[in-house]
Amino acid sequence: MDTLTPDQRHKNMSRIRSRNTKPEVWLRKKLFNRGYRYRNNASNVPGHPDIWMKKYNTAVFVHGCFWHRHKNCKYATTPKTNVEFWNEKFRKNVERDNRVKEELENSGIRALIVWECTVKQMKKNPENEERVLNEIEEFLSSDEMRKEL
Repeated sequence: MDTLTPDQRHKNMSRIRSRNTKPEVWLRKKLFNRGYRYRNNASNVPGHPDIWMKKYNTAVFVHGCFWHRHKNCKYATTPKTNVEFWNEKFRKNVERDNRVKEELENSGIRALIVWECTVKQMKKNPENEERVLNEIEEFLSSDEMRKEL
């Protein structure tokens, strides 16, 4: 049972952003501090990536675990009310993500997906931060087409 009234739930859900989320802004700052330059939400690239690095021909997406259904993640819960609606919503999100990955690959654009839980782990522990940022740098200098962190 939902503990909020429909009006409270509506107000809460309407405040959820699709751009400039905290994990996205945090990762952008870290990349910028390491000397990487990028565009935010590039409209000329399939999927409008959160971070577009033209120099590396790489689209970076910072996916929320809840909305994009990160497998085996504690943040990828399913609400107990209106389950059919949520399952359909999540299914469409995952289908769209897969379609965007294919479009990027067909265009020769590399895709890097950084999950919200990875960013949270980076924020908690400087060792994790260094490890993940190094993995991102390795990906940017490699020939891999797609990677998830």
